[in-house]
Amino acid sequence: MKATAAINAYNTISTESSVNGADPHKLISMLYQGALLAIANAKSGILRKETAAKGKSISRAIAIIGEGLNASLNKSAGGELAQNLSSLYDYMVFHLVDANLKNDITVLDEVTRLLTGLSEAWDSIRPNSAQSEPQSKASVDAQRAYERA
Repeated sequence: MKATAAINAYNTISTESSVNGADPHKLISMLYQGALLAIANAKSGILRKETAAKGKSISRAIAIIGEGLNASLNKSAGGELAQNLSSLYDYMVFHLVDANLKNDITVLDEVTRLLTGLSEAWDSIRPNSAQSEPQSKASVDAQRAYERA
């Protein structure tokens, strides 16, 4: 077995194990991290002039944002916040397509900045059973946006 194949097999198993053992909050965090990694790989592909690698990475980021983050929003329970997040995810997907067509690193940096902010905010409201203070209304509303119907 080639080393690359072994590494890919390990990464697949490691990712599947992480997903299977993750709570819903952690799954959203993993989606953010996956999208950020895909965008970083796309940027690297542009810099190395590797069109196929860039396209594959941007397609992965689009899938994670559109089919993962956006699709997991519960727009009825999440109300206005879920609607706003959905619009922001649509904006990101549109700009990722544009970045792919134009090899535009500045657009990738903008989407990275937006995702990083969302990821940090999401991680800051992580439910913790050891919390002595009740969660803020904003924290509860943000978590409700991703609840399953």
